[in-house]
Amino acid sequence: MGVTVYGLPHCSTCQKAVAYLEGKGVAVDRFHDLKTDRLSAGEVRRLADLVGGPEKLFSRRAMKYRQMGLHEREVSEEEMLRLMEEEYTFITRPVVVSGDRATAGFSAKRIDALVNG
Repeated sequence: MGVTVYGLPHCSTCQKAVAYLEGKGVAVDRFHDLKTDRLSAGEVRRLADLVGGPEKLFSRRAMKYRQMGLHEREVSEEEMLRLMEEEYTFITRPVVVSGDRATAGFSAKRIDALVNG
């Protein structure tokens, strides 16, 4: 069973996740570069649903988060979805998708749970 990884090729955390998966014998069927192959609104919504909601997919670590003053107010789920569609840096990386389940951000424990059942 292989997985799809959404991330950036030069992101060290994404590279770490790919190496971890390969070390576990899990094939990375596809690496989706979020910068060169932007996600549609539907794709962002689908990934958010797979990881457990926009809150789990949305990255507050993006530089633009503070630049836009988002840290000073409440950001709705709809706004999170729109921001992730408009700016790939708002998507927590990597997103690892296996079938109809996914996890966002690197966590060996969550990746193990994802690929082992």
